[in-house]
Amino acid sequence: MAKAHVRIQEAASFRLDEIYRYTRDHWGVRQADRYITSLFRAFDGIQTRKTPSKPIPAQFGIEGYFFRHERHFVYWRRLSNGDIGIVTILHERMHQIERFRESFDL
Repeated sequence: MAKAHVRIQEAASFRLDEIYRYTRDHWGVRQADRYITSLFRAFDGIQTRKTPSKPIPAQFGIEGYFFRHERHFVYWRRLSNGDIGIVTILHERMHQIERFRESFDL
């Protein structure tokens, strides 16, 4: 099986830039570099299952997967050519699905 490539989609690219700037401004360039590098290692681990993911619950009507990476949730999907598309990255404070699940004990 050919190795799938990771494709960063537009919303995810915007969020990566935002995460980098925020981390750099609050904790310095070294920490920002470390965190972004660790995110990309997690992206690379999707195909090998080193980065375990869960399907997005069917009731949300979105086909794809997500995983938690430190303080962020990464949403991804398989693209039509088999590559991995990183759709978006949300900080845990922005992660509404998990909050609803906790609130309703799902």
